[in-house]
Amino acid sequence: MVSHSEIIQVPIEKVWEHFIYKIENPQHFVPGVSNVVIHEKTSDHVLRSMDVTNPAGAKSALVEKITSAPYWVKFLIVDHPMYEGHVDNLAEKISDTETRITYSIHWTNKQTGETFANVDMPKMAVLKTVD
Repeated sequence: MVSHSEIIQVPIEKVWEHFIYKIENPQHFVPGVSNVVIHEKTSDHVLRSMDVTNPAGAKSALVEKITSAPYWVKFLIVDHPMYEGHVDNLAEKISDTETRITYSIHWTNKQTGETFANVDMPKMAVLKTVD
């Protein structure tokens, strides 16, 4: 698992609004995302697919089942050519005006069994959300 946290000068309620918006509009928060399609939306989860292009230019399709509870969103991989696992987005109230945002990536390579270890990815994702 790799993760990154930042404390920002934003109330937790505002951060939560961005987390919810990110579920249906990840292209504004995650580099390389395109062709986002919401296949199912219930009170329990959202099922979405999207294309993700990595920095080297390789594109892959990703299907996720997304669940949420106040201040926590889980993106569970349903289908991806290389990885299985999930990503957690967590917001923790520090004060009325400060929030800690933590993104944790819990991915495993399906072929090798290796744990995803790119420490820059959750950091970039947090910083893009903060921006």
